[in-house]
Amino acid sequence: MEGKVRYELEFPIMSSPQLLYQYISTPSGLQEWFADNVNSRGEFFTFVWNDSEEKARLASKKTGEKVKFRWVDEENKDAEYYFELRILEDEITKDVSLMVVDFAEENDLAEAKQLWENQISDLKHVIGSV
Repeated sequence: MEGKVRYELEFPIMSSPQLLYQYISTPSGLQEWFADNVNSRGEFFTFVWNDSEEKARLASKKTGEKVKFRWVDEENKDAEYYFELRILEDEITKDVSLMVVDFAEENDLAEAKQLWENQISDLKHVIGSV
């Protein structure tokens, strides 16, 4: 079976990096746009969509800049795949964008990208960046 392929998407967002960071790094922030329900216990986050539940470990974070979640299995062992949300700020224009790094099966790539576009659209609505 083929592994998943890594892809990156960049979305311009009219927001301060500090405000945006709250929405990508906290359970309450993520619950506003990323999943129906988000719970955290220590470094472990549980994401719930409809009847589906996925667990991830907060693998790394840099306050105000990025978060990286690594998917885990039932025993909380790290899986091969992760997703990362990175805030980019142009030094000259101060334009802010959100870089998404994720993985998808080759034949699901278009659908995966569309899903992120929809979720980022929700995020923009929540923070008033439309």
